Amino acid sequence: MATATFTFPDGETFEQVLESIREIGKRQEETSKQMQETDKRMEETSRKMGLLNNSFGELVEHLVAPGIADKFNELGHHFDGIAKGGYEITDSKGMTIAEVDILLENGDCLLAVEVKSKPKSKDIEHHIKRLEILREHRNKKNDYRKIFGAVAGAVFSDLVKLEAIDAGFYVLEQSGDTMNMDIPDGFAPREY
Repeated sequence: MATATFTFPDGETFEQVLESIREIGKRQEETSKQMQETDKRMEETSRKMGLLNNSFGELVEHLVAPGIADKFNELGHHFDGIAKGGYEITDSKGMTIAEVDILLENGDCLLAVEVKSKPKSKDIEHHIKRLEILREHRNKKNDYRKIFGAVAGAVFSDLVKLEAIDAGFYVLEQSGDTMNMDIPDGFAPREY
């Protein structure tokens, strides 16, 4: 009995087509493994970038904290207390609901400072919410002192600086080894 061999129109035999399909399958497996490895590398790079950003943010915070009370004392606030490195606002169960980078206080008022390397519009929005949470938290403790806000950063865009001022925040901007606070004419800080 004779066996028939099927040949495709381009001259390939069935066996050659099967071998091509197997080869494509192997390449797809290799590509899939390479993509998984690329995904792992991208996740690790993203994690490292996050750590670097946090470290840079902490550096800016350490540059801001030492002289910040002096800047505001020059305006007549006379802050005698400073909580730096993260003042946590907790709920009744002890869970952190918000955190203030630097909190200055005296007998009359509190000043919550948000510190970012390069503040963005969303940071201004978040700080407004943070101050509202702080106000509510202090009210529950029968602490009705005035609460004000400030945003400090190494690099501000003109737009973000304007948004911060419009929100009633003091703006502190890095200049060399010091922080500058430029208060525009007619500026009135918002009280929370």
